[in-house]
Amino acid sequence: MSTMTLAGTMRAQMEALVRERQDAICRAIEHLEGPAGARFRQDEWSRPGGGGGTTRVLQQGAVFEKAGVNVSAVHGLLSPEAARGAAGPDYLSGGDPAGHPADGPVPFFAASLSLVLHPHNPMAPTAHANYRYFELGDGAAPEAWWFGGGADLTPAYLFEEDAAHFHRAHKAACDRYDATLYPRLKRACDEYFFLPHRGERRGVGGIFFDRLTGDDREGLFALVRDCADAFVPAYLPVVAARKDAPFTAAQRRWQGLRRGRYVEFNLVYDRGTLFGFKTGGRAESILMSLPLVARWEYDHQPGPGSPEALLVEVLRTPREWA
Repeated sequence: MSTMTLAGTMRAQMEALVRERQDAICRAIEHLEGPAGARFRQDEWSRPGGGGGTTRVLQQGAVFEKAGVNVSAVHGLLSPEAARGAAGPDYLSGGDPAGHPADGPVPFFAASLSLVLHPHNPMAPTAHANYRYFELGDGAAPEAWWFGGGADLTPAYLFEEDAAHFHRAHKAACDRYDATLYPRLKRACDEYFFLPHRGERRGVGGIFFDRLTGDDREGLFALVRDCADAFVPAYLPVVAARKDAPFTAAQRRWQGLRRGRYVEFNLVYDRGTLFGFKTGGRAESILMSLPLVARWEYDHQPGPGSPEALLVEVLRTPREWA
């Protein structure tokens, strides 16, 4: 597989980070699956134009109905439209600083780790996380760069202690960089994972950051590394506590309806999905985030005062958890 990593650059650091964390997260998931559980299938792929990645997907396990943990490190040329979509609308507004014509292709590099975990048990929440680095330019002196990512929790049934644990773990990671950061990233998460046609968030949030840049690139890299390290202790203990809880067919049906909302967000609004297709990404890897089973029922409304209605209330009016 062709990669374009330069020794000692942020590109090399970020690619090493996402590959190491992919291994660690997959080991932790397979450990929770147990000796009789499923194991990850691995596919190596190359991107036409430069770079590639490693897709790992586990299906029909003892704990997880579907789990995907992907890494990619891709490079090549972006159209001006795609470059503006990645770096912001002002980029290339009058030509760019390196002299690329406003209507010409722009060199880019992107490295990322992206994962989505869907447990069988409706009492155990789905979780998503991604950590990525993006550059425009030739690599020696990037014209634009930023970090993005975060992690969020999507339960079918609300357990307040689970949401609080997930948020506290990510707040601790943010606080090591800046004690004022978590509230901003938590608010950004609530705002980003929003389905306007439903008037509700996808889940109970977490942290979200995009186009994070500044003067301290090494410091921001350390923040991303700490956030990536927070994911397993934030999420897997919650699944371990809920994976064997009893549930009914009606609760499993509700889980399917909530997964339908998950699909709606990912296919209609998610920037990562849209960017992946615009840059020629591998469809199977981009769509691995979708659950194995989901439902859409016409005009389904949870009963007043029910646990299902309680969840929807929180999705419409986010709470503070940490």
